Amino acid sequence: MAHRELLARHRSVMPNWLALYYEQPIEIASAHGRRVTDREGRTYLDFFAGILTNAIGYDVAEISDAIRSQLDTGVLHSSTLYLIKSQVELAEKIAELSGIPDAKVFFTNSGTEANETALMLATQYRRSEQVLALRNSYHGRAFATVAITGIRGWSASALSPIKVSWVHGGYRYRSPFRELSDADYIKACVADLREVIETTTAGDVACMIVEPIQGVGGFTTPPDGLFGEFKKVLDEYGILLVSDEVQTGWGRTGEHFWGIQAHDVVPDAITFAKGLGNGLAIGGVVARANLTDCLRANSISTFGGNPLATTGALAALNYLLEHDLQANAGRLGSRLLDGLRAVAAAQPVVGDVRGKGLMIALELVGPDGEPNPAAAVALLEETRDRGLLVGKGGLYGNVIRLAPPMTLTQAEAEEALEILAQSIEAVAKEVQQR
Repeated sequence: MAHRELLARHRSVMPNWLALYYEQPIEIASAHGRRVTDREGRTYLDFFAGILTNAIGYDVAEISDAIRSQLDTGVLHSSTLYLIKSQVELAEKIAELSGIPDAKVFFTNSGTEANETALMLATQYRRSEQVLALRNSYHGRAFATVAITGIRGWSASALSPIKVSWVHGGYRYRSPFRELSDADYIKACVADLREVIETTTAGDVACMIVEPIQGVGGFTTPPDGLFGEFKKVLDEYGILLVSDEVQTGWGRTGEHFWGIQAHDVVPDAITFAKGLGNGLAIGGVVARANLTDCLRANSISTFGGNPLATTGALAALNYLLEHDLQANAGRLGSRLLDGLRAVAAAQPVVGDVRGKGLMIALELVGPDGEPNPAAAVALLEETRDRGLLVGKGGLYGNVIRLAPPMTLTQAEAEEALEILAQSIEAVAKEVQQR
């Protein structure tokens, strides 16, 4: 009853386009560890973590205590017109972790802002409004980031401050090159990149922006090394490479701290957000100093990198590093992938199981392999009914996304696998009966 009443109030004052999960949406009222409890008292194992944002989990003492210590100072905000010690300390740590030589950091409030900033820097540095982006990508909801979003369902406007050219590579499962080996797939995508530059641009492109694993696009995972080969072509033209690590950063892929490292390349800039703040609003760009310093006009960020957000984020990052959550993501991610692939082998409704670490996707398909968004919606509901919260995405809305907090335990992984197996079986039966 509480949810129904709040939903009616929500719909009366919030935009129609503001998406909600579930036929009967829920409010998260409390949480601890990897479990959340809704307003009506039902508890769930959370496998989407506020869209990968609650990376450390809920009610973590070390992070909560750091936030309380900042609250106790009475200073929640001062603006970037003043020195902020926690901001400097966090920037120092991120610059070192980035692997980018001579790096500097600018903080924002979100991933959208981070990507907008990266585009502004790249276009100013290169004196060009031309940008390369991947098909099936998602980079945010602001003016320029909508322009570089290659998913029709999330591209709200055709108007744009930049000129975008689209490149193959991120979404292998439905790519025209999908039957190729890894090496030949990379060659085909590199050839496409070169052709796009030569035929759709004036050559003086500002940057290429890529997600090492496409998030909203359905956790699509290209072969390792693809973006390293892309960088060789980009360097021929002086084009910058921006890695959007809003979802892949902070060790979530298990293999590496940044997703782009699987491609044996150091980008010119990395954008980040989500998991860094463990629920606090923070994002940013880390890039070569000559790129970050290229602006010739005054600029600040009123709220970006504020004392509260950077204090909490610094505590979250320290916790992540001290507890080696990257290794945990790799270990439990492998178990989840193996378990889900075993389930999928017996259930044709699952066309693909993919991902790395604790960033895993199930692509739901029809009898001829066509996208099956109805099955994804059904699986979303089935898992919730069994006490598991998951995400959804994909170009066709037919992908279930799994991204639990990186503090996930072995027992919780096994619990989720059992729920997913039961839910997939139920959806498969429902599909067969139609």
